[in-house]
Amino acid sequence: MLSGEALGAIARIDLVEGEGGRVTPVDYKRGRPPNAPGGAWEPERVQLCLQSLLLRANGYSCSEGVLYFVEAKERVTVPFDDALESRTRELLGELRTMASGGRIPPPLQDSPKCPRCSLVGICLPDEINLLSEPARAPRRQDVRRLVPGRDDALPLYVQAQGAIVGKTGDLLEIRVKGSLLQTARLMEVSHLALYGNVQVTSQALRELCARDIPVCYFSYGGWFQGITTGMAHKNVELRCRQYAAAMSTGASLPIARRIMFGKIKNSRTLLRRNHKDPPAAVLAELDRLAARTQAAESMETLLGIEGAAARAYFGEFQGMLKAGGMIFNFQGRNRRPPRDPVNAIISFLYSMLIRQAMVTAIAVGFDPYLGFYHQPKYGKPALALDLAEEFRSIIADSVCIGMINNGEIGGEHAIARGGEVALTQTGRRKVIEAFERRMDATITHPLFGYAVSYRRIMEVQARLLARHLLGELSSYPVFRTR
Repeated sequence: MLSGEALGAIARIDLVEGEGGRVTPVDYKRGRPPNAPGGAWEPERVQLCLQSLLLRANGYSCSEGVLYFVEAKERVTVPFDDALESRTRELLGELRTMASGGRIPPPLQDSPKCPRCSLVGICLPDEINLLSEPARAPRRQDVRRLVPGRDDALPLYVQAQGAIVGKTGDLLEIRVKGSLLQTARLMEVSHLALYGNVQVTSQALRELCARDIPVCYFSYGGWFQGITTGMAHKNVELRCRQYAAAMSTGASLPIARRIMFGKIKNSRTLLRRNHKDPPAAVLAELDRLAARTQAAESMETLLGIEGAAARAYFGEFQGMLKAGGMIFNFQGRNRRPPRDPVNAIISFLYSMLIRQAMVTAIAVGFDPYLGFYHQPKYGKPALALDLAEEFRSIIADSVCIGMINNGEIGGEHAIARGGEVALTQTGRRKVIEAFERRMDATITHPLFGYAVSYRRIMEVQARLLARHLLGELSSYPVFRTR
């Protein structure tokens, strides 16, 4: 990492080769050399030249740089002449002017550079163009899926009581009483979820923080209790906009309206799909309540609408369960503690959904404790709760219904004590497996038309919310399944 005060720039250089005071910066690229003059595009040559200017500012002699293309195993030498140095300084000045303007430039339009860009999942060029300016918008069928449909890294759950999570090389090791229970490659772990009395060694925790892999802590029964992360996300501008919007009713109320609209509409869709005989009156009531959210003039009004929608929806929840009898006899939503097996399953699933939303919010750069619909309260992850709302029915409730109807879970997987019903360790494992299958399932995105997993959709929604707060989108485009 080098900086130059006079130049007003900072750069992280992949590799510096040289002897004495004469050095050569080397920048690694994933693909092959492009069919361009000199074997490199202008941005790549400018990036190397800026590294050279910083090296010179720190007392080194530098006249050329190298691009190393990993796939082709080729080195392309880039000489630093007066023309390239002048162009680099010119672009640096333009970049500084753009940054001082306080507005992010629009994303590229159908650029062939986007598919291979490492930041395309943050930029979302086709999605933002579709949702922003109609004149720039591509057709829905032309929106490219520029990120993988599924994540390569997945959560690692540990619920064996007394287990210790340690690190050996690039592996996480889970041991119980000294015996190796399981290993997991760090590069394949998105976050670590610990249930009950599970410990993490300081070596493992330090490595997880360094790799920005969160550690989530749950009670033995599945209540989400806390999270450990590495250094906070550096997107201060986004958090400033988040704080300002959260403190302004005029900015937060429209977002809250969209969140509630999506939640009620998705609940109606699930009811229509899964109920044995969906009652027309309830479907019409949910439609009416969803429409009312768009005219709500206060958070209190929205809370009343949400409560009415929940009563109508959960009043017909039993009609979506094929299994009868006393085991899965759902008489209404109850919690803290749940008093029947169905509510125990739903509460456990909601806890996992909120944990996923919290991890996603942190990864995007939000403060997960300051939301727009859920109001600030000590220890309450309000934004994570906001992000989870539109997915409660189509992910958590859907998993619960599917497990019961398919016979994946039964009465032997729940235990009742003192009026409280909790899942057994085997029951929790089955619910975790079903939840992860749902998160990994791909669907056709209703807005963008490409196939993508629910886990990726949650991330896209968080990033679209960020783009709304940053002024690129006029409203938050809530996710609605069909």
